[in-house]
Amino acid sequence: MNQYVTGAVIRELREKSGMTQARLAEKLGVSDKTVSKWETAKGYPDITLLEPIAEAFRISVTELISGNTVFNSNVSANMLRSRFYVCPVCGNAIHSMGEAAIHCHGILLTPLEVEPADERHRLFIERVEDEYYVRIDHSMTKDHYISFAAAASSDEMQMVKLYPEGNAEARFKIRGVRRIFFYCNRDGFFSINPV
Repeated sequence: MNQYVTGAVIRELREKSGMTQARLAEKLGVSDKTVSKWETAKGYPDITLLEPIAEAFRISVTELISGNTVFNSNVSANMLRSRFYVCPVCGNAIHSMGEAAIHCHGILLTPLEVEPADERHRLFIERVEDEYYVRIDHSMTKDHYISFAAAASSDEMQMVKLYPEGNAEARFKIRGVRRIFFYCNRDGFFSINPV
């Protein structure tokens, strides 16, 4: 039988939360002996308890099952520390303000690693009144294209979805923008500081 939640994970989460077995049992409506059985691998929690267990530890069911809790150190919500994820199946682009456990099409996505813009991915920025007009010198074929561009300030993220056979360009309000990102579906994730 495959164990979907290990007793070691429950014990570790309980101890990190400063909870006794009795306190956890009370929250879940089970006996402390039941919690002890889980933690010593002599039994498993009923599947209907997964959500209440996750809620008791203030984590997601996904984190509980995987045993990997997400700690978001970006509590100040600084958009410049944002992370971006792209689904390799559908191309879905997802933004988070900190660490997250994000799944798309059943795949756990990892954050994109940002690189400085290079010669093959040159970005041109022009100031037009209160906007940055951004153009990326890149082909936009069905197989090789820029998927999205984004502009980040400390408190705001602007994202523009780009499409194959369209133009690799976007406009962003200048207000506080300190970093511009763009994603090439073949070569990865790039950024540049506009000033």
